[in-house]
Formats: sequence, structure tokens, C-alpha cells
Amino acid sequence: MIPKLHYISQGNSPKEHIENIQKACSAGAELVELRLQNVSEKKYLKLATEAREITSYFQTRLLINNDYKTAKQVKADGVHISTANVCPISARKHLYTWQIIGASANTLKDCEVLLEKQVDYISLSSFKTKEKSDPKAIGLEGFSAIIDALKSKTPILGAGGIIKEDVASILETGISGIRVSNEITKDFDLMRTFNNLLSASATDEKRHTFE
Repeated sequence: MIPKLHYISQGNSPKEHIENIQKACSAGAELVELRLQNVSEKKYLKLATEAREITSYFQTRLLINNDYKTAKQVKADGVHISTANVCPISARKHLYTWQIIGASANTLKDCEVLLEKQVDYISLSSFKTKEKSDPKAIGLEGFSAIIDALKSKTPILGAGGIIKEDVASILETGISGIRVSNEITKDFDLMRTFNNLLSASATDEKRHTFE
């Protein structure tokens, strides 16, 4: 079962990423992703180990961005692949069988390719961008069209500039959950709000299933 809310780490320094992961876990995060760039392998392993210790204490799941070797080494819950340079099939060969693999997509074609590579979930973005006219912004119509075309049981999560006011509309498109970074980093108290909105949706789904 893939959690409906993923928090992607943010920070102005590696230390701040770790501090924010701690805050996210304290706020009730079910899953966090360590996402760092321009860090040496040795430093990344050290930080991933720290993140694993924190998430283990809180019983929060941990994903490592792109670096599946580090994900295996620290026994993270899986890896999120956000670059075409890393192949899910290659990553799968290196990981433990219980570790999950998620990957980023921007188009229907991207999603179809990832499904063929048997990822455990897909992150579809960007929901919105700073410039509304930006063609990279998928929006609600894009989410709906891609979900309808795929007809897949693999969870598709929405990402990219999502705020709490967007959640209900996004879930109506058939999107399974959301990946949030900036909005939660600004206010970790919103973790509870996001979780409640997503849980309410899950309750509605069960109610409709049994009726």
C-alpha cells in the first residue's frame, strides 16, 4: 500500500533537509523522501543513514531520491527515480525485494513506459507552475485525461505546486495521492490538514464501495 501523502525534503543545506525530515515525522508524516543534490556519495550515505534513524524512530517510511545503492545500504523503504538516467529495471536488480520503486512522469507516454517497467507508483507533474500559461502545467484536466487513458491499478500521485485547497479537486480526477514539498516545509502543521483531507477521501471511497 503506497501512502497517499509523500513529503519531499527541502532545505538550504543538507543539515536543514535532515531537520525538516525530523519535523515532518514529528508532524505525522507517513512517508518522506530524502532529496538532495550536489552532495558527495560519502556525505549522501551519512545523511541517508541519519534520515533512516529518524524515520525508523517514528515508524515513517523513507525513500531515497535516485540513489538506489544508498537506498539499499541504509535499508530505506525504497527509491524515487526522478531522472531518465536511472532505469527502474536496473534499480530493481540491486534493491531488496521488499523495497519499492516510484518514478516521475510528465506525460501519458512517460507513464506508459514506467508501467511497462513495473514501478510501484508514478508521480505525475507538474500540477501547476508559477506561470499559469506554462505548457508544463498539467492541471486537473491533464490529470483526468491521463488517468482515464491509463486505466491502471498502479497508484498515480500528483505533484507540483499543490496546496491544501487543491486536494479535493485533484482526488476527483482519480489521482491516488499527492507529493508535497514547499507547502509543508513552510508550515509543518499542514501535515495534519493534508492527511485529514486525504483520509476523508479514503473514507468516502470505502463508503461508496460498500453501498
